Amino acid sequence: MRFAPLVSGLTLIGFLAGCATSHVLVGKPRPPISPSEVKIYLHPPAARYEEIAILDTSSKGSFSFTSQGKMDVVVERLKEEAAKLGANGILLQSTGDQYAGSVSTGVGTATASGNSAWGVGTGFSAAAFQKAGSGLAIYVADR
Repeated sequence: MRFAPLVSGLTLIGFLAGCATSHVLVGKPRPPISPSEVKIYLHPPAARYEEIAILDTSSKGSFSFTSQGKMDVVVERLKEEAAKLGANGILLQSTGDQYAGSVSTGVGTATASGNSAWGVGTGFSAAAFQKAGSGLAIYVADR
């Protein structure tokens, strides 16, 4: 069918869109800026700043397999969302691991003979984690 690639593409876009950063406005947004202009703060800046929004995101849907790679995705997503709101800074509030499900497999066999039966099996399960982060999108005056 000719529409199969289109449907697959739209499904992938929908999946990736589900990985978007969320925000809750706590102040007035400003005109959007480039994510490269957004600075990460571990402590409140010395300069006066305005609070714009609380941001939350994760590395869900990314193709990063290392802890650092996943955290880079989280930081980039926070910067992108802050930039859309016109924030030139993010006061990082928390980062950590978030349970994302598990992958399991198993195998077993059974046999029966007359009035008796027996079976044996084994399995394996591994938990999957993603990185998550939250921060306060801010506009720092006189940076």
